[in-house]
Amino acid sequence: MNDFPAFTFSTVAHIVCELGAAGRLGEHIAQGFPTARRALLVTDPGFLKTGLVDAPAASLQRAGIQVTIYSNVVADPPEQTVLDAVTAARQHGTDIVIGLGGGSSMDVAKLIAVLAGGDQQIGAIYGIGNVKGDRLPLVQIPTTAGTGSEVTNIAIVTTGATTKMGVVAPQLYADMALLDAELTLGLPPAVTAATGIDAMVHAIEAYTSRHKKNPLSDILARKALGLLSANLIAACEDGRNLAARQAMLLGAMLAGQAFSNAPVAAVHALAYPIGGTFHVPHGLSNSLVLPHVLRFNLPAAAGLYAELAEIVVPEVSGSEEARAEALVVAMQQIATITGIQRTLQQVGIKETDLDQLADDAMLQTRLLGNNPRTVTRDDARAIYAAAL
Repeated sequence: MNDFPAFTFSTVAHIVCELGAAGRLGEHIAQGFPTARRALLVTDPGFLKTGLVDAPAASLQRAGIQVTIYSNVVADPPEQTVLDAVTAARQHGTDIVIGLGGGSSMDVAKLIAVLAGGDQQIGAIYGIGNVKGDRLPLVQIPTTAGTGSEVTNIAIVTTGATTKMGVVAPQLYADMALLDAELTLGLPPAVTAATGIDAMVHAIEAYTSRHKKNPLSDILARKALGLLSANLIAACEDGRNLAARQAMLLGAMLAGQAFSNAPVAAVHALAYPIGGTFHVPHGLSNSLVLPHVLRFNLPAAAGLYAELAEIVVPEVSGSEEARAEALVVAMQQIATITGIQRTLQQVGIKETDLDQLADDAMLQTRLLGNNPRTVTRDDARAIYAAAL
C-alpha cells in the first residue's frame, strides 16, 4: 500500500441516473427531503423556452411542494445575477434549491443555497474553504453533458469585464444529482460537441493532475473518457439517440467527480481568458486549446497520455510517444468530425490579442500549478499562437 499517496475523496451522496427521472423529481425530493415545501428551480431563459421545465415543476407540485422558477441565469453569471437570485430565494421562503440547466445554472444554484441559507456576503466566500456554516438543501439536474457541475464543489462567478472568481468549499457539493438524458434532447450538435469535449478535458486533466491525482479519481477519469469518446459522435449525429445521450451524461458526471478531487490544469487556465474576453462558451474555449496544451505536455505526461490513448483509440500501438501522440490526434479528429470551430481566428481572436491572453492565463495560478509541465508566459503565448 505504500505506493499510494494519502488522499481524500468527496462527492455527492445520492445520484439518480435514469431516463425520465426529471418527470419524477417530486417523488425523489419527497423521499430525500421529506420536510421540503418551497422549492426554487434555477434555470436560464433558453432552457425555460424549451418547455422541459414543465414536467419537473408539475411533479414537485404533485408532491405538495410549491415551486418558484428563477430563470434569469446567463452564461458566465455575473455577481449581480447571483445576488438577485438570492433575493428571490429569500422572498419565496425557499427551503430547497434545484439547479436545472448547464454549468451556469447549477453554479448559481450552489451559491443561492449557501448565501440564502446563511448570513455571509458573496465577497467573503471567494477562494478555497471560505464558506461557513450550513446551506439550504441542494439538488442538481444537468441539461448538458459537459461541466460535471452537478457533482463538483466549485462555482465560478464573473466579477469584472474579464475577471472571474471561484468559490470552492465542501458545502457546494449537492445532496442529490439527477441524470436524465431526456432533458438533453434539444441540444444542437455544436453544443453537444463542445460540452462533450469539455467533459473529456476534465477526465484527461484529472488523470494527469500534478496534485491530488489518486486511484479513485483515476478509475472515474478512465471510465468517463471511455463513455464520452464512444458516444460523443453518435450523440452529435443523432440528437435523439437517448442511449448515447445518457452515456454522455454519465461520462460527464464521472469526469466531474474525478476533477473535483484531482483538479484541472493548463487547458482550463488557457481557456478561461478566451471565454472571459471573447465570450466564447467554456467547452469550446477548452476544445480550441486542448490539442496544443496536450502537445506541450507530452515531454512530461507521455506515459499517462499513452494509457488514455488506449481507451480513446483502442487499436493504438507503438511506442509510448506514438500512443501519446495518437491521443492528441484523436481529440483533434473529434473536433473535425463534429464540425465545431478549431482555431482561435474562427472565434474572432487575432494575433494582436495573444499577449493579453497570455498575461491573463498566467493569473490562473491555482490551475497552472496542477499541470504536469510548468507553463511560463512565453509557453502560454506559444500555445495560443499554435491555436490561432
